[in-house]
Amino acid sequence: MSQLRVLISGAGIAGPALAYWLARAGHPTTLVERAPALRAGGQAVDFRGPVHRAVLEKMGIWDAIHEHRTRAGEFLLVDKQGSVCATLPESMLSGDVEILRGDLCRILYERTRGKTDYRFGDRITRIEDRGGAIDVEFEHAPDETFDIVVGADGLHSSVRALAMVDEANVLRPCGYRIASFATPNLLDRARGAASFCEPGRGVVLTATSPKQGRALLVSTADPTGIRHRDSDPVDEKRQVAERFAGMGWRVPSVLVALESAPDLYVDDIATVHVARYSKGRVVLLGDAAQGGTLGGQGTSLAIVGAYVLAHELSQDPSSSDPGPAFARYENAMRPYAMGCQKGAARAGQFLAPRTRFGIAARNFMYGVLTSRPLARTFERLVRSAASDFVLPEYAPDERPTDPKPAWRIGLRSGG
Repeated sequence: MSQLRVLISGAGIAGPALAYWLARAGHPTTLVERAPALRAGGQAVDFRGPVHRAVLEKMGIWDAIHEHRTRAGEFLLVDKQGSVCATLPESMLSGDVEILRGDLCRILYERTRGKTDYRFGDRITRIEDRGGAIDVEFEHAPDETFDIVVGADGLHSSVRALAMVDEANVLRPCGYRIASFATPNLLDRARGAASFCEPGRGVVLTATSPKQGRALLVSTADPTGIRHRDSDPVDEKRQVAERFAGMGWRVPSVLVALESAPDLYVDDIATVHVARYSKGRVVLLGDAAQGGTLGGQGTSLAIVGAYVLAHELSQDPSSSDPGPAFARYENAMRPYAMGCQKGAARAGQFLAPRTRFGIAARNFMYGVLTSRPLARTFERLVRSAASDFVLPEYAPDERPTDPKPAWRIGLRSGG
């Protein structure tokens, strides 16, 4: 495909990852982000298995991620006195390598800003697909015309709402809500994580350094109560504090830290289910197409999806129609994403079982799974969804021929 003028909405993970590959293929790319600057902080994200590693190495960022990696340590399930009920291996939550989301954003930004037109503090307000091109209106910048618009703007994608479907029709709540924010290190160690829960609500504390940490609070929620990023943070803090008041263990200290937390993130655990990843000259990437709030491997899916989409767009050098490339991208990614999304559907049940029996059963089951006789089997289960993908190997000049399954990795049914 000849040079395309591409507009990407969203400077999280998916957008800059796509911009990296588009720049290598020679496509002029503009990236618009509603936030005034890169978003710092955030939860740790992880990569696991050879599929993820292959893409990161092709991008040349595997070593950089390792330089900034967090060292998660073991994940403990504890009771209200802090006694350990089960010990899960580091790979359970942190995979092969784990990094704070903000650090990964910065790595991608540094590698793309020289060849990508970044526009912070603005957003798309209107999209009109005229068949041969797309007219776009912005909140601040003058109107422009592009060949393709990519919605890489997260679970609550505005591009998806403007050009395709309303989010009420595609977001599937899982019956749980999360709150995440930075805290002092509230554990007795420099690394690792611990989780305490009562029926319907649970708290995970992670040590990101000897002095710093993060809290993740999970609770049952009205399945119709989808949250929005423009909610009042003061009101959200009040609601979170009320929901977790009276819990034991170290939760009182967590709620004290919540009062001054500058980076509170609240949302429902939900998964995205769209009928198609694209419509006309608009295509969705990352969480906008296949997101899961927690446990759905959204970051790694975004990295892999950006690699596939960019290369499929460059596969037909004489074509001006992106439709076939979008279709190939979706055909490759949809089965993989659906398998990964199952983790998001189970995350709330794992971190905050609804009954005391559910908590006891969880602790017993994971105690058995992580015992020495079953440890390797458990490790394979943890990696299976992440590795169950055929990663296409494209021609090295970024003008790919037919993709071939150079990486056939995974545990499929009966395989």
